[in-house]
Amino acid sequence: MSYNKTANITAETINPRVKMFNYEPCGEIARHAERLQEELNKNPGSRPFQEIIYCNLGNPQALGQRPITFFREVLSLCDNPALLHRDEAHLLFSQCAMKRARKIIEAMPGRDSGPYTPSQGIKSLRESVADGIAGRDGYPSRPQDIFLTDGASSAINLTMQILIRSEEDAFLCPLPEYPLYSGSILLHGGTMVPYNLSEDGDWGLEIFEVKRCLEEARISGLTVRAMVVINPGNPTGQVLSVTNQEEIVEFCRKEGLVILADEVYQDNVYVEDKKFNSFKKVARSLGYNEDDISIVSYHSVSMGYYGECGRRGGYMEICGFGEDVMGEICKVASLTLCPNIGGQILTSLVMDTPKIGDDCFEKFLAEKESIHSSLVKRAKTLEKAFSSLEGVTCNRIEGAIYLFPKIHLPAAAIKAAKTEGVSPDIFYACRLLNDAGIAVVPGSGFHQVSGRNRAAGTYHIRCTILPGEDKIKTMISRLRAFHESFMNEFRDRN
Repeated sequence: MSYNKTANITAETINPRVKMFNYEPCGEIARHAERLQEELNKNPGSRPFQEIIYCNLGNPQALGQRPITFFREVLSLCDNPALLHRDEAHLLFSQCAMKRARKIIEAMPGRDSGPYTPSQGIKSLRESVADGIAGRDGYPSRPQDIFLTDGASSAINLTMQILIRSEEDAFLCPLPEYPLYSGSILLHGGTMVPYNLSEDGDWGLEIFEVKRCLEEARISGLTVRAMVVINPGNPTGQVLSVTNQEEIVEFCRKEGLVILADEVYQDNVYVEDKKFNSFKKVARSLGYNEDDISIVSYHSVSMGYYGECGRRGGYMEICGFGEDVMGEICKVASLTLCPNIGGQILTSLVMDTPKIGDDCFEKFLAEKESIHSSLVKRAKTLEKAFSSLEGVTCNRIEGAIYLFPKIHLPAAAIKAAKTEGVSPDIFYACRLLNDAGIAVVPGSGFHQVSGRNRAAGTYHIRCTILPGEDKIKTMISRLRAFHESFMNEFRDRN
């Protein structure tokens, strides 16, 4: 008997699509930041800074954002129902949290948070989400159209599984783009068709640009099935105007495209002249119902004032798909059996928050407003700081949790990057991490390319606004010192 002593699973034998995409927010710079932090923990003083400031990921609670008390109380009680029968429970938990927990526990399989649930999510929790959507938009929402999911990411992947049949199936996606979309489309065997956002137009969407991309894709033989819109924008931080959204709805209706509406930052709006409007609301306000246009919208509990990323809770609302298609989606969803129950509960709470008259309402509102006002302050502070740097311009951050400043690098820096075999934005981001201990994401990680959406010699980075206000001050001090030194170093080489 002979044995094969050579490993048959290698980088050459895995799915080739896996090797074709990168997810830069968790890429090499993020891994290097973790290594540097370990070095600092073992050898304090080995670097000119004491800790890494992580501005690469939207991870609110890891960066100091406090959880909402009401949410955590309900989650605690649902995981420990016996607490409701303890005499001291009313001293530890608010009455509205106890009331909500009892209602949720009654609906859970086995009245416990351990069992599997229906694959689409617990019906009463989907009813809460549907009621929340209806209250937000002013138009009806049905629980049978709601899928509770393990965050928006799993919902997006599920959508791609349903819509992609072959490489000829394509999706219009914005550039700069959140790489979840390009990665998911590629992994499921489809094709991404990029359309460029206008930096000079505050990262708005120009419908003629989308039409151009659609026409070129069709000429090349692709079947464009859907259009991805991220609003508020990631990584660009814009909030679309209603007029812009109406143009998109009319365009997608005319061209027979599904709107895939990424709306996970809907509670992150920082400017008085803009507000969030869902695409479903805009479509209904134009008189279109689910027979006229198909819309899949995504939301999660990861961002906003809640920031519960690790709970992996979210939903997608599917409007305009036939009952036969909905049955197929349920079948695919059942492959993972069910979304995690903690995320399901939290999603229902986010969409059905305490009301006036509840004993926890004032505390809930105070916590929510405190987080939001702090985010507004940090957004404006960082926007001003970046805009003050030599060779840096930064569009106004209207929503979401990121700035996407543009940096005009000296020719010598671009040449040095080429010598090291990396793009100039990666070169700058690596130096910023090594010299100042600030982790950001290079703009190329969002497929920001030259041409229509970037002038020659300019590059972008994405930086989250989430570090606490004290850390923001420290970060700005380090950033200014680094940038001045960097620019002086490479200006002198010119």
